[in-house]
Order: sequence, then C-alpha cells, then structure tokens
Amino acid sequence: MFTIMGWFVFQDILEGDVISELKNFTTFVNGFLLVFALSTGEDWNKVMFDCTRTKADGCVVGTNCGNNFAYLYFMMLVLVCSHVMLNLFILVII
Repeated sequence: MFTIMGWFVFQDILEGDVISELKNFTTFVNGFLLVFALSTGEDWNKVMFDCTRTKADGCVVGTNCGNNFAYLYFMMLVLVCSHVMLNLFILVII
C-alpha cells in the first residue's frame, strides 16, 4: 500500500541526501526496497526531508522536487510499521 502510494506521489524525485539510483520511487521494485529499508528505521527522516523539498528550497523540477504530503506519508509509514513489528514481537512472546 505504501509502495504504490509513494510510487504515484514521489516518482519524480531522483536524487537527494539518501535517495539515489537504487533507493527511489521511480519503479515499483525500487519503491518496495526503499519502503522495506525505511520500515527498519534506516534514515526514514532523511528520505522524508528529501521528499519535502519545494521550489522555495531551491529544488530542480523533475529531479528533486517533492511536496508537503511527504510529512503525513512518512509519519504514517513509521507508525504502521512500528505497530506491525510490535504486534509480531508480542505474538512471538505469547
């Protein structure tokens, strides 16, 4: 669900601090790998800030411009992944 949403919203972002040739949302596979890495907690905040650059921040359209939807997207991604992982941990203990 998060991969498809990220693919449609952030597919134009090709470069940034963390976003690179393999870690981006340009294809479904790259988006899935990025969301999987973010679900482990790896630099999710840096990717969020890469996806929130606007023209006021000096971004280049078609290369690294995002939008403010990224704040909501990444907060929900972290909350849902943390909730799922916590439930899996509790399931293993029980």
